[in-house]
Amino acid sequence: MELDAQLGLTVSQQERNVVLHMSAKKNSAAPAPAGKKAKSPLPRPHSSVLVDGADRAASRAMLHAVGFKREDFQKPQIGIASTWSMVTPCNMHIDRLARESAKGADAAGGKSIIFNTITISDGISMGTEGMKYSLVSREVIADSIETVVACENLDGFVAIGGCDKNMPACVMAMSRLNRPSVFVYGGTILPGCHDGKDADIVTVFEAVGRHAAGAISDAELQQIEEVSIPGAGSCGGMYTANTMASAIEALGLSLPNSSAQAAVSDDKLRDCFDAGVAVLHLLQRGIRPSDILCRESFLNSIALITALGGSTNAVLHLVAMAHTAGVKLTIDDFTKVGRKVPVLADLKPSGRFVMWELVKIGGTLPLMKMLLDEKLIDGDVMTVTGKTMRENLAKVKPYPKGQEVIRSFANPIKKDGHLVILRGNLAPQGAVAKITGKEGLTFTGEARVFDSEEQAMTAILAGKIKKGHVVVIRREGPKGGPGMREMLGPTSAIMGRGLGKDVALITDGRFSGGSHGFVVGHITPEAHVGGPIGVLKNGDVITIDARTRTIDVAVSEAEMATRLAAWKQPKPRYTRGVLAKFAATVRSASEGAVTDWDLAL
Repeated sequence: MELDAQLGLTVSQQERNVVLHMSAKKNSAAPAPAGKKAKSPLPRPHSSVLVDGADRAASRAMLHAVGFKREDFQKPQIGIASTWSMVTPCNMHIDRLARESAKGADAAGGKSIIFNTITISDGISMGTEGMKYSLVSREVIADSIETVVACENLDGFVAIGGCDKNMPACVMAMSRLNRPSVFVYGGTILPGCHDGKDADIVTVFEAVGRHAAGAISDAELQQIEEVSIPGAGSCGGMYTANTMASAIEALGLSLPNSSAQAAVSDDKLRDCFDAGVAVLHLLQRGIRPSDILCRESFLNSIALITALGGSTNAVLHLVAMAHTAGVKLTIDDFTKVGRKVPVLADLKPSGRFVMWELVKIGGTLPLMKMLLDEKLIDGDVMTVTGKTMRENLAKVKPYPKGQEVIRSFANPIKKDGHLVILRGNLAPQGAVAKITGKEGLTFTGEARVFDSEEQAMTAILAGKIKKGHVVVIRREGPKGGPGMREMLGPTSAIMGRGLGKDVALITDGRFSGGSHGFVVGHITPEAHVGGPIGVLKNGDVITIDARTRTIDVAVSEAEMATRLAAWKQPKPRYTRGVLAKFAATVRSASEGAVTDWDLAL
C-alpha cells in the first residue's frame, strides 16, 4: 500500500489494520549483520549517521536497552515530541496521544521514539508571579525539542501540543530543524455546565468579578469553580489554544481538521495515528517545513483566525513563527488581511458558542473551503498531506443548514477583521486591539496607572475603577515583566463587575484569548525600554480609535519629550535564572518577542 493512501481523511480502521499487518510483515525481514551499513526502503538521512557501521556499536548498544531490535536500526527514527504533563488538563491526556502517533510511525515503517518536553498552565498561574514564565516556556519548549531531535539524529518527528505556548513552540522547533514533521493538536475540552449554560475557564474568571461586585455568593462561586473544567483538553472557546491550533492547520502543518476535534475522542486518536504515518510519507517524498511555510501560508493562517475571531496572541506567535521560518511577516499584515476578511464565527469569548459546537458541525474545514471559494486564502500552498490546500479541501462539504456557529459572508459578525493594529503617540511601534464591534469602535477616558497587574487587580476588585477610566497596566512587557503576562484576571474582573463597555484597559503586556472588552495590549515600545506608556500619569486623557487605528494620549509633543527625558530605566526585577536570560535576549512584542534572533546582527 502506498503511503499516500494511509493519510487521515481517507483511511478507515480496516485499512489502518492492513497498514499494521503489512508493516509487521515487511519489518520481519532478516536484520543486517552488526557493523554493516543497513539498507532501508525509506530514507534515513540523520539516523544512519548515528547507528550505521561498526564504529557506532556503542550507540546501538544504548538503543537496545530502550527497546530497539536489530531490525529497527534499518528504519528511519521518528521522534514523538510529547507535551504530556499532569500540570494542566490541557495536556493530561497527551501521553496516550503520543503512543498512538508512535503506533502510526511504526506501522508505516519507522521506529518511533517518544520523548517529553515541559508545559505550564496559563489558566492556573494567571494573575501570579508565576505567569511571567508563560511566554518564556514557548522558547524553552522550542529549544528542548530542537535539542533532542538534533542531538539524537532523528529523521523526522510528530509534535503534539495542548496548552497555548506548546503549539507555536512546536512549530518553531519544526522550522529550525527543517526535517519532515507534523503537528498534532491535543484537542479541545468539552464544555462544563452551570445553570443550564456552557461553562469554561473564562466563566470562572468572570465569576470572580461578579463575586467581588456582590452579584453571586461564595457558594455559587464554588459551584462554578467545580463544574467548569470537566476533563482533559484545551480551553473551550476561541481562546489562544484553539486559535493557534487553527492557525497551524491553515499553515499546512497539521492533518485536515486536527484543530477541530475533542481531546478525548476516536477522531483525535485517529489523527495521532495518521500523523505518525504522514511523517514517513513526508520523509519518502522529501517534503520539509521549508516546503510548506511561506508568506502565502502565513497569510492563509491570518485569514482563518480572523474569520474565527481568534486571540490577540496569534499576532505575537505568528510573527515569531514566521521569523523562525525565515518568512517576512509583520504586524501590519494583520491589517491587510483584516481589510478583506470578515469575522464569521460566533464563538466565545465575545460570541455565544464553544469550540465543541464547531467540532460537531464539521470543524474548520468547511470554513476554509468558504474562504478558498471567496479567494481569501491561497489554495496552491503545500501541506503535510503531500497535497495542496486546494486538494485537501476539494471534497469538503458545507456546514449543515440551520447551524448558527459560522455565519455567511452576507451576514458577518463584523465586516472586517477584529485584530486591529493601532499606532499613535502612545504606541509608535504598534499595539494590538481585539475589536469585535460589540465594545464600540472608539473610547476616550482618563488614565488610572498601575505598575503591575496585581496593583490593577486590587483596585478593580475594590471598586476603585469607574465608568470612563482607562486602566493602564505597565512594566509587564517582555523585558519589563519580564515575560509579558496575560491580563485575563483584570479584564474578566472588569466584565464581571459590569463595566465591559464603560472601561478600557491598555498594557504593554498581553491578553488571554479569553479576554474581551475594550482592551489594547502589546504596546510598543514597552515601559521598561522607555516607551511612552512608561511616563503616563493618572488623569491623562487617552483616546483609542479602531476606525483610524490610533491610540493617543492628549499630551503635547513638548510635554511628552520632557517626561521621556526625565525617565530613568527601572532596575530589572530578575537578575538570575530563566527570566533574567529571557529579558536579556528577547525582542519587542511587535517582533514576536523572539529570543532566537540573529546574534551576528
